[in-house]
Amino acid sequence: MAFTAKDVMALREKTGAGVMDCKKALTDADGDMAKAADILRERGIAKAEKKASRIAAEGIVACYIDGKTGVLVELNCESDFVAKNPQFTEIANEVAKVVIANDPADVEALLACAYDGATVEEYLKSKIAIIGEKIAVRRFVKYTTEGFLASYIHLGGKLGVILDMAGEDTEAAKEVAHDVTLQIAFTKPAYLTKDEVSAETLEKEKAVLKQQAINEGKPEAIAEKMVMGRIKKFYEENCLLEQAFIKDDSKKIAELVKSGNTSINKFAFFIMGEGLEKKSEDLSEEVAKQVAAAKN
Repeated sequence: MAFTAKDVMALREKTGAGVMDCKKALTDADGDMAKAADILRERGIAKAEKKASRIAAEGIVACYIDGKTGVLVELNCESDFVAKNPQFTEIANEVAKVVIANDPADVEALLACAYDGATVEEYLKSKIAIIGEKIAVRRFVKYTTEGFLASYIHLGGKLGVILDMAGEDTEAAKEVAHDVTLQIAFTKPAYLTKDEVSAETLEKEKAVLKQQAINEGKPEAIAEKMVMGRIKKFYEENCLLEQAFIKDDSKKIAELVKSGNTSINKFAFFIMGEGLEKKSEDLSEEVAKQVAAAKN
């Protein structure tokens, strides 16, 4: 499979490896981007790819909580100037309220929901006319709990967290929940517990770590043993309850949560622009593709 200079630069941006290392990895991987990233890790040149490493659209992540129901939503626009406008946050909150009231299955269903005598899609069109930029709801998640919800919005909407906690919202539990939302924003865990890591993911990680050790010059038998220690580190980096608390690294998040006499049901976080790749288009074209019908 052939690859281009843009592929090399994309791999460099994703892994942090040098241009020549990326080019060689792509050559060895026959142009397969994911395989090339693994090769770079095996060679000790790149770290594991972190979720949400590419930001290619403007907008915000917002969270709206009404009692025991909350919505985390990403709303995209064309410029950072508009994204920072309080009116844009109000639009995101209104969209979240519609999600709470109607429980749509996806963005398409959300746009068809009734809003103020029209639909959400028509509401957004009216705001486009006022603001002068295209607006698109990209994604959302809705949580309803028997416990309580907590949220955290970082850097004015560049990242948002929603957290579903079990038990009563005592002051101690709310303080713990707040600390956990900060933890999630800082470490961006992929899982809540070790049990959530699939066997396929685990085996792939073990294979990469083993090859990494062999490339360091370790005999295969020693490499096998080293993998177990490195898998422990993988859990500690990627599973929320296994992580060291960022405010006190002598304590794990599991211990922190227990100290508040509560537990975590689930969590979600969005990084604004996650997964949107510019490719050859400029920013306005990228966002325009999402809302091509908005001005029709």
